[in-house]
Amino acid sequence: MENTKNTRTLDKHHLSRKEKWREIIFEAETTDARLFDLILLWAIVVSVFVIMLSSVQTISVKTAEVLHVFEWFFTILFSIEYFLRIYLSSSAKKYVLSFWGIIDLISTIPTYLSLFITGSKYLLIIRVLRLLRVFRIMRLTRYSKEATSLGKALRASSAKITVFLGFILIIVVLIGTAMYIIEGASTNYELSSDNQFSSIPASIYWAVVTITTVGYGDITPQTILGKFLSSALMILGYAIITVPTGIVTVEFAEQKRQNNVCSTCKVENERDSKFCKSCGSQLKSP
Repeated sequence: MENTKNTRTLDKHHLSRKEKWREIIFEAETTDARLFDLILLWAIVVSVFVIMLSSVQTISVKTAEVLHVFEWFFTILFSIEYFLRIYLSSSAKKYVLSFWGIIDLISTIPTYLSLFITGSKYLLIIRVLRLLRVFRIMRLTRYSKEATSLGKALRASSAKITVFLGFILIIVVLIGTAMYIIEGASTNYELSSDNQFSSIPASIYWAVVTITTVGYGDITPQTILGKFLSSALMILGYAIITVPTGIVTVEFAEQKRQNNVCSTCKVENERDSKFCKSCGSQLKSP
């Protein structure tokens, strides 16, 4: 009887300790939890900085061993953290398949892959995505709400943007093919090494670079007609760039309009609300 009571006491103690660690790792309300998250964020920042330094040839040659030690230290640290999250999670499967679970996993894999695949360690830069936890840690809820509104606007405008991108794709294919005919196939230097529009894919690449107004200059037209078409495409590019921005802006404004903002405290309320949920002021109809 006494052994059973002792066992229950130990189980209760173990459970309470597990609950405490779960609160520290998964929450951000207590002092210990915030301290853990801040230490984790700084570890992520330093590890990303180490990855960047290792890609600089002049630095990596002199400090290769030190950077290698740091790289494995952070990888092992984040691996331990990942398995702790699985163990402490109320639903291990839910965490593993969640956005954060996937990011936490792939932020450690490249170092292990580097044992078999050269250069794969630079994929560790994906760790920078883990810094998104700062929104939760610093309680930047206002920015989180804005990000949510922007996400809704992007989803609402995705169909229009898809149609627009399809239209742009048709334009670059048609103009790229036209430039291949003008500058390549129909000129007397078709087989010459001076012909930069050597194929339709190369011409399409030129059209994409031109219509986005990037203008690398690695492929340039030589004929008068080619230069005229290039100029027209550049002007068209300026107009095209503004279209997706306008689409998203309209949808973003629509998302804002659907919320009933209190004129007194500026808190957003549901569209059909009559009184503000924060200050109780009467709301105007949206």
